[in-house]
Amino acid sequence: MPILDFAHATDAVSAVLDGIRDDQLADPTPCPDCTVADLLQHVSGLAAAFTYAARKAPVPAGGSQATFDASLLSPGWRTEIPAALAGLAEAWADPVAYDGLTMAGPIEMPADIAALVALDEVVVHGWDLARAAGLPYDPDQAAVLACLGFATSFTPPPDAGAGPFGPPVPVPDSAPALDRLAGATGRDPGWAPSRL
Repeated sequence: MPILDFAHATDAVSAVLDGIRDDQLADPTPCPDCTVADLLQHVSGLAAAFTYAARKAPVPAGGSQATFDASLLSPGWRTEIPAALAGLAEAWADPVAYDGLTMAGPIEMPADIAALVALDEVVVHGWDLARAAGLPYDPDQAAVLACLGFATSFTPPPDAGAGPFGPPVPVPDSAPALDRLAGATGRDPGWAPSRL
């Protein structure tokens, strides 16, 4: 598997974070039952978890968790999350990161699949946050296509219900790749916040 370029994707998400206002933290997002602050905490935790996964290093005791819990969001998130995303991109720039098996949270998986999961999380949640805050979002097209290929090829086990993304939302094949990725991950590409 070729090395994935995380840097453009993480930079695009960091640009979105820079535009989120404090009065938007409690607003809903396209990610079901998640506020902006819930998603920010999740992005913070997943950036740390998948950085450890790339390095094949254990998560330290008390390390950041990729939950969806606004109460765990650090007051310093505006600087901490972009730094964590930059660290994630740097970790997955190392070809060795893609070798063998690694732990993604409590799940062991091939490292190259963990890379795709991590990139998908970054790109899709960046879209969630941009939509929720009414901000422009321009992730790298190659990253979007890699995530779309992953999301559309994923078949959950029979006992996993709708799988990790929820039921897909039908989107025309002619739609932009980012809209198709949103639909493949259970989101309505036309979602808009009730207020801005």
